Amino acid sequence: MNAATAAVAEIVRGIEPCDALEREHITATLGWLASTDDVFRREKPAVPPRHLVAYTVLVDPAARAVFLGRHRLAGLWLPMGGHLDPGEHPLAAARREACEELGIAAEFDVVGPAPLFLTVTTTVGIGGGHEDVSLWYVIRGDRTRDYRLDPREFGGGRWWDVDRFAVPESDPHFARFLTKLDVALGNRDSVAS
Repeated sequence: MNAATAAVAEIVRGIEPCDALEREHITATLGWLASTDDVFRREKPAVPPRHLVAYTVLVDPAARAVFLGRHRLAGLWLPMGGHLDPGEHPLAAARREACEELGIAAEFDVVGPAPLFLTVTTTVGIGGGHEDVSLWYVIRGDRTRDYRLDPREFGGGRWWDVDRFAVPESDPHFARFLTKLDVALGNRDSVAS
């Protein structure tokens, strides 16, 4: 295992699963990382067919809100983020994506600099589907601030309340992420399913 893959494996081992599905995703990811160093996307859209992603979820913990953008290619309300460049550390990718897509310097002081959540998702899109192994980082946002998303990737953005989240067109794991975020924020019983 090369140094970049080993660094990712160490990060993945540090994620505490919130449910059986996340535990399954972590176990599968660790097996995948042990089997190959070809874990970074080299060619759009899907070479290799499974690769690493860093989501950068903008959260206003005081307002209990998350900011999502309407992703042009996916047609979904998604957090900012993107594929890791070859050899890139996931935290560096999260910082880069915050800068590129939100125009801000990421502050990882809501739940810390480690990813809160890990998912494995089969995507659909141009050129067929592929698997994204996504590390979900949480960065501090401010609901009163206007964030200007990269217009090449997003057709606008908006804040959503953690406690009343009901967006039918989002990442298939987003409701589970919010449940885990809610626990991390110290409000274990308030997220609606």
